[in-house]
Amino acid sequence: MLQPSKTVTTTCPYCGVGCKLELHIDANDFIYKVTSPFDAVVNHGNLCVKGRYGHDFIYHKDRITTPLMRKVPQKPGARTQAFDPAEWQPVSWDEALDYTTDRMAEIYQRDGSPAMAFYGCAKATNEDNYLLEKLLHTQFRSNNIDHCTRLCHAGSVVALQMAVGSSAMSNTAAEVIENDVFIVTGSNTAENHPIIAIQMKAAVRKHGATLIVVDPRRVEMVDYATLWLAEKPGSDVAIFSAMAHVILKENLVNHEFVDARTDNFAAFEASMEKFTPEFAEQISGVDRNLIIQAARMYATAPKAAIYWTLGLSESTHGTDNVLSIINLALLTGQIGRRATGLNPLRGQNNVQGASDAGVMPWHYPGYQRVDDEKSARKFEAAWNIEAGGLNRKLGLTTTEILSNVRPGGVRALYIMGENPMMSEPNLNHTRTEIEALEFIAAQDLFINESTAYADVFLPATSWAEKDGTFTNTDRRVQRVRQAIAPRGDARPDWQIICDLAKRIERRLGREQSSYWDYTHPSEILSEMGRVVPEYAGVTYTRIEHEGLQTPVWDETHPGTADLFTETFPSGKGKFHALDYRPNAESPDADYPLVLNTGRVLEQWHGASMTRHSHLNDLYPEALVEIHPSDAARLGIADRQAVRVTSRRGSIVLRAKVTEKTTQGVVFIPFHFFESAANELTLDKLDPQAKIPEYKAAAVRVSPATDAELFHPEISQPRGRY
Repeated sequence: MLQPSKTVTTTCPYCGVGCKLELHIDANDFIYKVTSPFDAVVNHGNLCVKGRYGHDFIYHKDRITTPLMRKVPQKPGARTQAFDPAEWQPVSWDEALDYTTDRMAEIYQRDGSPAMAFYGCAKATNEDNYLLEKLLHTQFRSNNIDHCTRLCHAGSVVALQMAVGSSAMSNTAAEVIENDVFIVTGSNTAENHPIIAIQMKAAVRKHGATLIVVDPRRVEMVDYATLWLAEKPGSDVAIFSAMAHVILKENLVNHEFVDARTDNFAAFEASMEKFTPEFAEQISGVDRNLIIQAARMYATAPKAAIYWTLGLSESTHGTDNVLSIINLALLTGQIGRRATGLNPLRGQNNVQGASDAGVMPWHYPGYQRVDDEKSARKFEAAWNIEAGGLNRKLGLTTTEILSNVRPGGVRALYIMGENPMMSEPNLNHTRTEIEALEFIAAQDLFINESTAYADVFLPATSWAEKDGTFTNTDRRVQRVRQAIAPRGDARPDWQIICDLAKRIERRLGREQSSYWDYTHPSEILSEMGRVVPEYAGVTYTRIEHEGLQTPVWDETHPGTADLFTETFPSGKGKFHALDYRPNAESPDADYPLVLNTGRVLEQWHGASMTRHSHLNDLYPEALVEIHPSDAARLGIADRQAVRVTSRRGSIVLRAKVTEKTTQGVVFIPFHFFESAANELTLDKLDPQAKIPEYKAAAVRVSPATDAELFHPEISQPRGRY
């Protein structure tokens, strides 16, 4: 029997649940097994298929472990993808970093801070992301930095900030066991947050909780639900405001809570008058009686909570969607107590932490506004910047960075771990924008659809090859520990950033090298704690065994499981008057179906990790889910090749005829470059959160042939390196 040479405890690199892992490593520095201890506070020994088996991407033959540069320099407007190794040449770290420094400094000195933009990474650690935003702010004086939160929970972040002054999950996911009633909306929890779903199922089956699912798909959690409100995509405001209407009319309001802890109730109440259950039924297709039942169940429960993901926020009215459920919680007082609350489930392992660390265009670390003079002065003092040196202008979001690529706009892009050529909407347009950039540097594990456009590739280590911290969906900061040696010449992200920052400082004449002389990530987290009050008491020593939930105000503070128990960060919670707005694009005779997009259990986001793992064998190709009645009308059989077309593009993939989707709605996972769902999605944005409309594009589906699958105009030669 193979005996491990060591076992290292760390945190899972996939979804936001933050499961504790035990990596079993043999004498050859190979991770041959992953387990989890039964006393793990987050997951109690449970792991999903990705957490248990999805680590073999570390050793994949296509992993890049030495710096690379293009053999032929790229020109704006003529930039091409380079998957072929013949187009790259290995170079030393000094050559790669010096070249990156020279190109970025040249562009900055010529065109100023508007020309510079960075993408941070929700897969990277808190420490990595903190340093990346610090580099952009201090050296290039730009706020053009963002990451995938803009493409997933931006609507949630903005709405929660508007209503209560905090964008984090209000309670702890494990408290679902204590819920009397809970609503799951816009979330395929069983596939996207499987360990939380286990706890939700136990809450229903073992503890008698009542589950209400609001979703256009028949996701697995419907099997455990008392009510399923099978809404039409984009009708969330109508449904949840109709629930508020019922609560108001039947006097199920928690008046004590409303009077003591909220503002703007009268305007909100007046705006709810039009949202009758009959009106909501007409808009959403949900039986009015189900809406009434759901309202009564939620309002009268001793302890009720709402859990949601991207089905709510990824919309041109995503902010309003989330405000509609916040209104419900304020109206009923189902917030500020244990086993209640507003609980956005975060999709990536460290999207909460990357946001906390300031990888956002409108905020410094800790959600301190860049256009607030007091905040700017605070960070100038902390980072040894001259008074007035930091930029007070709001930066560009992820969705705005590439749309501003032009002379006088963005010219240089630094990509750490993101893949906009998979994640951006309307990819045909995105492709034109990225081709127009003057310089691209990529810091990643693999050459993917975006990094293939880069001028220089800086190979980073995986999570198993470095130290750091992740912050999970319920605000728990946990250790990430180096378990194996870096592959080849790959370096931890934080070290790459520090080496680059020192070079840029010298090149720009801004000598502050002591601010980049870290010897360990723990020093970086300590610095972050000095500027982010909620992290002030988080140290590596204190989270050695279990994490701490922020806010942690000092080194004696025990952490915070439940927020808003006495007050909101904004003082009082604010109700918001709402109107119903339809989707940016509606079905018509030419495009009669609605496209919904999302994730599947076996793959993950842009799939750079999972498609370089044996997990890919479990779900190897994109499938479009189509309801049997729609399939019969269109003459489409299960597993048949079909073409899905929108006003922006067309892809070919196989059909999956299933009642998991509802009539008139098709579903495509967004993990597959050969049939990229985002070729079809539209780039209209929520005006407040700047998040795209991913969940409701008008499409048509028609039969295709097997010969049309993986057409070269659609697929990319990924994995050839």
